[in-house]
Amino acid sequence: MVLLQSAFPTASNPSPQSSQTAQKFAALRSQLLKHDLDAYFVPSADEHLNEYLPEAKQRRQWISGFTGSAGDFLISADRAWIYVDSRYYEQAEMQVDENLQKICKVGLAEHQTVEETLEELGQNSSRPCQTFRLGIDPFTITVSQYRRFSERLRASGIEIVPVLENLVDNVRSQSPWIETEAVPPFGDRPVIALPDDLTGESLAKKLERVREVMGKKRAAILPITKLDQIAWLYNLRGRDVDCNPVFISYAIVTLTDAYLFTNNSRIDDNVRQALAGQVQILEYEQYIPTLRSLVADDRPVQVAIAQTTYGTYLQLKEVKAKIIDAENPVEIFKAHKNAVEITQMQRANLKASWAKTLTIKWIEEQVNAGKSISERDVADKIEGLYRQQEGFYDLSFPTIAGTGANGSIVHYSNPNPDCKLLNGDLLLLDSGSQFYGGTTDDTRSISIGTPTDEQCDRYTEVLKSHINCAMQKFPKGTTGSQIDGIARSSMWQSGLDFGHGTGHGVGVFLNVHEGPNGISKRVNQSLDLGTINSIEPGYYKPKWGGIRLENLYFVKEMTKQESDSSQEAEPNATPWYEFESLTYIPFDKKLIDRRKLNSQQIAWLESYYASVVEKLSPMLTEEETLWLKQACK
Repeated sequence: MVLLQSAFPTASNPSPQSSQTAQKFAALRSQLLKHDLDAYFVPSADEHLNEYLPEAKQRRQWISGFTGSAGDFLISADRAWIYVDSRYYEQAEMQVDENLQKICKVGLAEHQTVEETLEELGQNSSRPCQTFRLGIDPFTITVSQYRRFSERLRASGIEIVPVLENLVDNVRSQSPWIETEAVPPFGDRPVIALPDDLTGESLAKKLERVREVMGKKRAAILPITKLDQIAWLYNLRGRDVDCNPVFISYAIVTLTDAYLFTNNSRIDDNVRQALAGQVQILEYEQYIPTLRSLVADDRPVQVAIAQTTYGTYLQLKEVKAKIIDAENPVEIFKAHKNAVEITQMQRANLKASWAKTLTIKWIEEQVNAGKSISERDVADKIEGLYRQQEGFYDLSFPTIAGTGANGSIVHYSNPNPDCKLLNGDLLLLDSGSQFYGGTTDDTRSISIGTPTDEQCDRYTEVLKSHINCAMQKFPKGTTGSQIDGIARSSMWQSGLDFGHGTGHGVGVFLNVHEGPNGISKRVNQSLDLGTINSIEPGYYKPKWGGIRLENLYFVKEMTKQESDSSQEAEPNATPWYEFESLTYIPFDKKLIDRRKLNSQQIAWLESYYASVVEKLSPMLTEEETLWLKQACK
């Protein structure tokens, strides 16, 4: 942390990076003049609404210098802003030169949202009797995002101007410093086909289900923008985006045909055979022309406004297509895991639990032996253990190994070889992996040496929050926002809270963050049977550190005996659900104040520990098993 902050530029001593950022801003402002724009908005997402981006599409990161996986950028003729949520407050302060762009910490009362900034700009516009022109690449926002922007900003005299050529791309390709940068590859990595015994459902069956929903909606065409939806539907995976086994592509499904638009040269005979007779493979650039030609005969198009780019929507409006506003069925089907997918996730997460548990053991041994180890050493250790397991494919996100004050940076994703684990500190280790068939994500916070009373108190409060959420029974139809409140309740009673959601959906050998389900204040989707969610409450204090405890769980139906014991047995009663863990890793018993746990929480913890020993022991040596039993005592 100190090293990073000491390298941060100041007004009197700007770094080379700041000077280059200033050059980029000047070049982008010249693009504003060229297109007669007052401001230009650069969201975090790309043409496929990715959270994690291929290097070629990391526009906001390239122009601003801020590398977080979420956050937006706005630039006008004389000012610039970066907008981040609470996960990135500290990271933005470390990476952004506030002499060039203002950090807006969204969620804090004294900081503006991008809409509030734009309203202010519109009201103070120097254009007399003219609208304030806001430029945006329509292929980088959803239809719903455009509508929210447009409706709110219209009153401030702001016109949203779709600019089909991305202005950051223009700057990147036309500026002199591009000569010193390697041109990032895009959409050229191999694609693989998954067998039905790994996915649990054939391509033909998936297309049949999608078309059945389209028929009920009276839609004839379904364009698909999101990469994980395409990968799931066609039972394909790729490597175009680090940590996400997806590939750059578009798709269109009609009532009789299906299309895949991608770099054709990397599609081998195995993939072609898997798609033969069901999916036509066309070049990536043919997506828009094909879509326009398909709707030319007045066939209705189904558009999910939260999962389709505004650029696609504009193309449909231009040819006067009849648009049916409805949820994309692929998003819902993908979230409800079948029995085969659950089994694959259990296998993958057991491998990951083995790796995390042995990493914790290794850290303890190194510390007890007085050896100096760094954040990078820890990250290398766990990543090496992942790779030892059969079927390892990739990490599911960059490993977070933050010691001491770095633990309070929620998405601290660059473990530092110079940051050593010191006695009295906490280490936050959040890591995940992609195995052939399953995706993992889990977090443990570990005490280095003897913990303080404050560390034990905060850790125990986070653990109570995790347990309360994990052992909660709930009726069918319960939403993620309802469960989120239950998880936070005990922490609120102690005057504590955390800025991120309690949990997110997870894909099966797909994206580690997946919708529409999740456990958050903003998630009104029900937690349905077969959905997979993380449970990861936390506590973060700048300069002190952070605590996060995360397992993955799948939603299953309670047995009749269990449900009858918690409610009167009635015919046609609402089904009751519960969480079952996919993750089996011990918590740090040095940090648990057992006196603060009630009898139910203790019973859950003891049952969980028994499962940890039962699940992991067959994978461990005798010495490792003895250590695990002691850790779970």
